[in-house]
Amino acid sequence: MKKTYRRWTTAAVLAGVILIPLAALAQRTGYSREEFERRRNALAAGVKEGMIVLFGEPLPHPGSAFRQDNDFYYLSGLEDENAILVIAAPTAETTLFLPRQTPREMMYEGANLLADERRFAASGLAAVYDLSFFDEFVARNRSRFAVTWFRLQPRDTLDTDRGETLLFEARKNRNPYNDLPSLDSHRLKKFLERHPSFDVRDVTPHIDALRLIKSREEIEILRRNGRLSAEAVKRAMLASGPGVYEYEVEAAALHWIAKHGARGPAYPPIVGSGPNSCILHYARNDRKAEAGDLLLMDFGATLDYLCMDITRTWPVSGRFTPEQREAYEIVLLVLNACLEAYRPGVTDAQVKDHVDRVLNARGVDGRGLTGGIGHYVGLCVHDVGPRGLPLQEGMVFAIEPGLYDPQKNLGIRIEETVLITRDGCEVLSADVPKEVEDIEKLLARRK
Repeated sequence: MKKTYRRWTTAAVLAGVILIPLAALAQRTGYSREEFERRRNALAAGVKEGMIVLFGEPLPHPGSAFRQDNDFYYLSGLEDENAILVIAAPTAETTLFLPRQTPREMMYEGANLLADERRFAASGLAAVYDLSFFDEFVARNRSRFAVTWFRLQPRDTLDTDRGETLLFEARKNRNPYNDLPSLDSHRLKKFLERHPSFDVRDVTPHIDALRLIKSREEIEILRRNGRLSAEAVKRAMLASGPGVYEYEVEAAALHWIAKHGARGPAYPPIVGSGPNSCILHYARNDRKAEAGDLLLMDFGATLDYLCMDITRTWPVSGRFTPEQREAYEIVLLVLNACLEAYRPGVTDAQVKDHVDRVLNARGVDGRGLTGGIGHYVGLCVHDVGPRGLPLQEGMVFAIEPGLYDPQKNLGIRIEETVLITRDGCEVLSADVPKEVEDIEKLLARRK
C-alpha cells in the first residue's frame, strides 16, 4: 500500500491534480496587478539605470505562517518562497527566479510561479526562470546591468523598522556565538564574489520614498483595517472586567480579526492591567485584572500586508476614578490638539507649538507631553521613510501620547493611526471610543 500511495501521489502532482496551492490562495489580496506594475515603473524611473535585485523571504519562520519580505512584496505582490526579483531600469521589465520544486514539494506546499502557468500569465512579469539561472542571467546582461541596485540598509519586518532591525541585530551579537552576518549582507558578499566588476548602489532610499506615500488602493485597505481593528478593540473592551485575565481580553480581539480576514496581529498585542499599564511593550498578558485597575491595550491587525496601530486605556471597573480621569483627559487633550494641527506642509515643531498653545489656553499642565508627529505605519507597523519631513498628503502614521506613573499603577496611552489628506487628516482608527463618557457608556453594556 505504501508504494502504491507514493506512485499515486506523484502522478497526481505531475498531472496537476492537487489541492488549491497555498501560493494561489495567498494571491487573493485587495490589490490590482496594475498597482504593483505602477510601483515597479516608479522605482525603475527613479534609479534610471542598471538593474534592481531584491530577494524574497527564504522560508516561513518556525511556528508562524509565511510572510514575504516587505520590499519584495511591495514590488511584486508575490508570496513565493526563496525568490529573486530583477527589475530593469528604465523599462521596468521584471524577471523572477524561483527554485524548481520536486513533486513532493508541490504536494506539501503548492506549486510556485515557475510551475503555475496560469498564475504566471496573470502576474505581469516578463519571465520566470529556474533560480539556478540567476548568475548566468546577470553575466549575460553585463553591459546592461553594470550598475546594480541592492538593499544595503537593514530590512524591515512586520513590526520592526530598519533601525530597530539593526538594533536587535546588535543586541543578538553581544553574544560572540551569535555573531553572524545578516542575510542581506551575506547575499551582497556572494554577489560581489561572483560579479566583482559590478557597481553596487543602495536602492533603499528609492523604495522608502515610494512606500512613504500611500496609493489609493493602499488607503482603501488601511481604511478597512482601521474599521476591523477598531471593532476588535471594542470587543476586547466588552470582554474585560474585574477577575478577567489579560489574555482573555487579547483573545476577544484576536478572534474578531481572524474571523474577518486578517492574517493576525500587526505586532504582539499589549494588554496591561494595573502595574502592567506602565510597561510600554509589555506582552506577557497573564495577569488577572482587578477592580480599580486601568487597562491599557495596544492592538492592530495586519490586513493585505498593511498594519494598523491603536491604543486605548479604560477602567476595568467601568468608571474612571477622579485621579484617573484627570490624567486621562490630559493625554486626550494633547492627542486631539495634534489631530487639529495635522495637514500637508505642517512640521513636527509646528504641531508641538499648537499643542503648547492649546494647553496654555486651557490652563492645563501637560506633565511633559508635547505632542508631535509619530511613527509611520504601512507594511511595517513602524514603517519606513525619512523622519522630520513636513507632512504630505498620503502619509500614514500613528500618534500616541501617554502618561505613566508606576508608583500609582497608572499608565495611560491613547493612540490613533492617521492619514494626511488634502486639507487635513483622517483618523483611520476613529471607531473606538476615546472620550471618557463614550468609554464608560460602552463599558456599561458589559454583562
